[in-house]
Amino acid sequence: MATRTQIDYYEILSVERNASDGEIKSAYRKLALKYHPDRNPGDKEAEEKFKEAAEAYAVLSDADKRRRYDQFGHAGVQGGAAGFDPSVFSDFGDILGDLFGLGDLFGRRRNGPRRGSDLRYNLELTLEEAAFGTETTIQIPRLSPCETCSGSGATPGTQPTACSQCGGAGQVTFQQGFFSVARTCGKCRGTGRIVASQCKDCKGQGQIAIERKLQIKIPAGVDTGSQLRITGEGEPGTQGGPQGDLYVVVNVEEHAFFKRDGASLVCEMPISLTQAALGASLEVPTLDGGKAKLAVPEGTQPNAAFRIKGHGVPHLGARGRGDLHVVVRVVVPTRLSKDQRKLMEELAKTLPVPELNQKDKSFIDKMKDILS
Repeated sequence: MATRTQIDYYEILSVERNASDGEIKSAYRKLALKYHPDRNPGDKEAEEKFKEAAEAYAVLSDADKRRRYDQFGHAGVQGGAAGFDPSVFSDFGDILGDLFGLGDLFGRRRNGPRRGSDLRYNLELTLEEAAFGTETTIQIPRLSPCETCSGSGATPGTQPTACSQCGGAGQVTFQQGFFSVARTCGKCRGTGRIVASQCKDCKGQGQIAIERKLQIKIPAGVDTGSQLRITGEGEPGTQGGPQGDLYVVVNVEEHAFFKRDGASLVCEMPISLTQAALGASLEVPTLDGGKAKLAVPEGTQPNAAFRIKGHGVPHLGARGRGDLHVVVRVVVPTRLSKDQRKLMEELAKTLPVPELNQKDKSFIDKMKDILS
């Protein structure tokens, strides 16, 4: 029967000799999860396979050891490199984290101050509010330390006691084969304490759900997706840890007249056929409720765009504003009176007939070729 030092490491992990580091790690992870003693209590064969996989991974995951093993076999890694190598567990918590749920392996402690969770609040704003800034009051549902028990979870006048199973550590450590494993204490669920007489208001949790009102100031120039961070307004921490933060995420409603493009605003203004032909002076509404002058030159074509500087959205965190872009829409009358029609007919006699430009002619010639 072959000794352990004669087992081919690539065969143990079921990988090719040219396997990548990622493939080796993945193969080892599968075997470690399958044969871990915690999943196979009392199974000596599973424990042996687990040790073999750890030994193979210790060599093949190290570039220098793998090179010597490929060149000289087991002889190249003997003298301390072969057999079980504790360094293989430097990333063992990452590999076997799924097996233990909380990933509290090899003495990593979770029974200590922990920061509270962050909260998110979606805030709807009008375009005017987003552009020029606003102050608003929001209500945030969140957890807060129970005032009745001052966050202890115990009935006033009593105190939690240290967990008898873990001694207040929140973890229990036991020897598993050739290494020690620290696991979350099942009796106190990692808190390290037992509340014998629970507070009637928080049911022993030390926290209660509340709605907190906050007045927040929205700066000018925010847009959809902008986030406002309010430090310390998230969920409370545990074991004396700091509170999380509140993130207010902005969503800007569509406007009936203006469309936003970054710091620019775009609007559409209808003009008559005569205004387009003869030119005109228009008053264009602005987002702040005022009006801006726009000179439309004679001969303006449909969908022509004009820029009015400084009447867009203020730049977020900077001076100045974007521009307002006005697109003119020439409105052709659908019904004419008898006199209007007569005047239009007289005008038509004096106007030249538009000629096709070279681009139009090329297009028509192509169409003729297709249809012929």
